[in-house]
Parts: sequence; C-alpha cells; structure tokens
Amino acid sequence: MSGTKLFSPVSIGDLSLSNRIVIAPMCQYSAQDGQMSDWHLIHLGTLANSGAGFLTIEATAVTPEGRISYGDVGLYDDACEAAMRRVLDGIRRWSDMPIGIQLGHAGRKASSELPWKGGSQLPPDNANGWKTVAPSAVPFKDSYDVPTALDSDGLARLRKAFADATARAARLDLAAVQIHGAHGYLLHQFLSPLSNKRTDAYGGSLENRMRFPLEIFETVRAAFPAGKPVTMRVSATDWAEGGWNIEETVAFAHALEERGCDAIHVSSGGLAFNQEIAIGPNYQVPFARAVKAATHMPVIAVGLITEFEQAEAILVTGDADLIAIARAALYDPRWPWHAAAHFGETVSAPSQYLRSQPRQYRTLFDGNASQK
Repeated sequence: MSGTKLFSPVSIGDLSLSNRIVIAPMCQYSAQDGQMSDWHLIHLGTLANSGAGFLTIEATAVTPEGRISYGDVGLYDDACEAAMRRVLDGIRRWSDMPIGIQLGHAGRKASSELPWKGGSQLPPDNANGWKTVAPSAVPFKDSYDVPTALDSDGLARLRKAFADATARAARLDLAAVQIHGAHGYLLHQFLSPLSNKRTDAYGGSLENRMRFPLEIFETVRAAFPAGKPVTMRVSATDWAEGGWNIEETVAFAHALEERGCDAIHVSSGGLAFNQEIAIGPNYQVPFARAVKAATHMPVIAVGLITEFEQAEAILVTGDADLIAIARAALYDPRWPWHAAAHFGETVSAPSQYLRSQPRQYRTLFDGNASQK
C-alpha cells in the first residue's frame, strides 16, 4: 500500500494507472512528412521505462497544415500511422506503460520553423511553409501571414480529420486520446475572444466560442472506443487583457464534463504574443485548483513542477488528482524513480536495470516492467 498520494493508484475512465505521474506531451520536431522517426523510438522508449503512470505522445496533427512545424508528427495518412505503429511496437516489446496521444491542430500558429532554428512562422512561399487557417483572419503576430478564416466546409473537414485521426489512434490501440485545446492552437483560438472575431454561430458569446471545440470533443469521443478515456488540455487564461480567463475555463470544463470528458489537463497561455505570465513554481496550480473545485472529473496539474515534495503537496492539498511533468522528464528521465526513492516507494523498472537499484533503496524496484 502506497504511503504517498503521488504513488497511489488512480483511474481515468476505465484506465487504471499505477501512480499519478503523467509524462506530458512534448514536441520533438523530428518527424519527416508527419512520420515518426528513430528519434521518437529513443525518446518515447526512454520515457516508457521511467516508472511514470502514463506517457503521452506529443501534439499530433490531424491534417498536414495542422502541424506546428514541418518537423511535427501527424496521424493523417497511412504512412503516418505505419510509422507510429513501428515506434509503438518497439516500445511495447519492453514496456507495459499505458500510452496515449494528444491530437490537435495548430491553426494560425502552424507553419513554423524548428525552435532551434528560430521558431518564427514560415511564409506560404517557403519550401517548408504553408497557408494557415484559423477561426478568423487574425495573425498571431503582425509580422505573420494572415490566416484563412475557416468557412463551414473547412469546419466540416476538420471534424472529419479529427474523427479519422482518432480512428487511427484506436487502431494503434492507444490507451487514451487527449484533445489539444491549449497553448494558442486552433481550438484555443476558437475559445479566446482575442483570436475569434467571428459573427456566426461560432463566435461572439461564450456559448458560441465553445461550440466548435465541443463539437470536436463529441467527434473524438464518438470515434474512440467506449471506456477508453478522452480528455482535454486547456489553457486556463491567456494572461492578456480581454482574453480567455479562468471563469470561462470553468464553464468550458462543465460543458466538457457533461459530454463525458474523462479528465482535464490545466495549463495556460500561448495565445497572445503580448502575454504577461507571472511565472514561477506552481504558477498554474491555482487554475487546476479552481477547475477541480467546480467539477468531478480528474484534474491534471502542470507547470514548473520539478520537486518531489512539491508534486506530493499539490495532490495532498487537493489541488489536482495527477501531476504532469515535461521538461523535468527531459532533464531527468528517471524522475519517477528518484521520487519513489525519496519517498520510500516502489516503482516498476525493466529487468535489465534491476541491478542499478542503490543499496540504500532495497525495495525501490519491483521489476514489473521487465522484458515480455
């Protein structure tokens, strides 16, 4: 029996997790034409043996123009699906960690250069760029290309694209789907009055701005096997005057819960270029706390959660039900091992690594992730 909240089991829908540590989706910008590469096998394979409770594949585009950059992963054709299957088969041979996927569309923030090459948007006439789409013809920055406002046919194509990508995720036997509604990407662009200037049924009032993201949730939920979780990642605030805020996030969370959302991952920011973020440890936890207080579905907290006691305190105080780590896991892929050692808990490790157990932590490893 676990003595800590962090290493206690938890369920999301019908999915049971051995602990409450989630590896958040992290773009690697290392795909070719949307297809995963050997880098993804190395990257995800390492994290799949980290001892976390759940692993999330990076933001995966449902259309080619929905990729954040030309190096992003997609799940929009057979070649993308085959490449992802190869990676998943390699990982599953050595790890039984549940793996989910984040599906999304970058909208007006698509067609970007790789971050280590500057990350700015590439114009449509660039060899690695393309024309972007958005709720309204409002660019992320004045220097960016003006996106094409989606018409009714464009919205219908996106609904189908999300449904098709979800069907591929189901064929790949992924454990869960997370819909990306955060960080200034397409669904967040519909939610925020700063980016959504529409005058039809998808713009104006809060109800209207939520309409398309909720339609996408319903589309994905219908396309994914019953009992397997469908969750949503949201930005709780734009950190900008007149933008999306925590009160609207709570209303959106209620609407998602009514439609069968299994969990909500609460982040913030990414929509406004002039955002002013009060950044620091736990800086997003108050948003998770507000959503948790207003809903019944599991809430996942994220954002500069790097210390073991910090993560445990967030759970013990009831601010969230699970903890997501991202950059901390890149810096220390054995973060869950080290957290378990710190608390005197037990964590799964591959048989090949059991001999690495430090002598002062005699019960750290249970070997459940051993070779199949």
